[in-house]
Amino acid sequence: MSAVGVEIPGYGIVGRAPVTLTLVHAVALLLAVGSLAAVLWQGLDERGVALAFGILIAVGELTRWSGAEEREAAPLAAAGALAYALLGANAGHRTDHGAPEIVAVVVAAALIGCVPHVARGRGPTADHLTRRVLTVAFAAVCFQPLYNQGRLSGWGGPSYALLLVSLLVLTALCDAVLAAAMAHARTRWPFGPLLRDELRAMLGIGSAVCATGAVMSLAVAVVGLWALPVFSLPLLLTQLSVRRYAAVRVTYRQTIASLARATEIAGYTPAGHARRVAALSRAVGRELGLSEPDLTVLEYAALMHDIGQLSLVDPVPAGATSVLSTDEQRRIALLGGAVVRQTGVDAEVAVVVERQADPYREQPVTARIVRAVNAYEEMAREAGPGGPLTALEKLRLATARDYQPEVVESLARVLLRGSLTLPQAG
Repeated sequence: MSAVGVEIPGYGIVGRAPVTLTLVHAVALLLAVGSLAAVLWQGLDERGVALAFGILIAVGELTRWSGAEEREAAPLAAAGALAYALLGANAGHRTDHGAPEIVAVVVAAALIGCVPHVARGRGPTADHLTRRVLTVAFAAVCFQPLYNQGRLSGWGGPSYALLLVSLLVLTALCDAVLAAAMAHARTRWPFGPLLRDELRAMLGIGSAVCATGAVMSLAVAVVGLWALPVFSLPLLLTQLSVRRYAAVRVTYRQTIASLARATEIAGYTPAGHARRVAALSRAVGRELGLSEPDLTVLEYAALMHDIGQLSLVDPVPAGATSVLSTDEQRRIALLGGAVVRQTGVDAEVAVVVERQADPYREQPVTARIVRAVNAYEEMAREAGPGGPLTALEKLRLATARDYQPEVVESLARVLLRGSLTLPQAG
């Protein structure tokens, strides 16, 4: 697998996609092109059904949240695609569309729905479309041959519903594995924690997508295509609630970032120092396999790690606290933790800020990361052109007492993927 870069704001890290990720995209592309070609050659078997689901999926993509950090930014499109893949009857009448037709309709509708986002320069990534194609194809291949061959004719009531739910759960699990594998291939972060975060996300909007997909498929089988708009409304309302919650989280983070800039505005730390430490700390945390909640605590603590310097009468030159005595570092850290607690930020963030000056064997792993990354950024800034290598060497020499060796080596791996690019101010 080829090397790949990790984007860290202020560090200019650049890379290229690995071969395995390119192959996954190629498989999805070949599947989409082959399905479209088959439909163009043979025509649509269920034009009304294809049109109804195509419109639903296109609307779902149109209403997707561009730039959202959520793992499923277009839940309505995902639910509609899964319902289409697991559709048997339509108003009591058997359907005979196959997996190629389903994939072709989903691809065409998704591309149409993506046009406005692409025009605004915020279109979905290739990973998003790849996952959509592969997961829908998986669900359709698992269900449609069995249904079209009549092997499910004896299934009815609870057993049929249980089958659909089981296939949806299996599809969701495959999608989680695929998403984690693609993220691992792109970033080289540990696969296990990535998969754990994907599985945890399934309990949120993912469960709503699966439930809506199952209900849509069952409802269309009984009452027909009029069930689609009826059962789309609850998911749209859920999507709106998720967006509002995410907006609150964004505002919360912006508030913390604004508080962190107080030390820069007052002249205690260089411009952009807290942002660079937070970005690099999060990358190191990913490298060490921290979960998403721990990464959030780590990022907030890294943003506010210097807030205790506001208590100093005379600012430390360039805000470099790593050169101060241990007692002075601990005093600043404790004052910073007290400030964080008064702001109403999560108590876990305050603990990390308070303990960043303790011996690393007594610190939580998040505090170890913040301490090492902060020291690296200060040393690299002061050492000139050879700063990154010089700073890493100093950190390695101090692993006996001040810095955890595993954290320093993880930091080195993150920087190596960026060719040890020197941090930029601002």
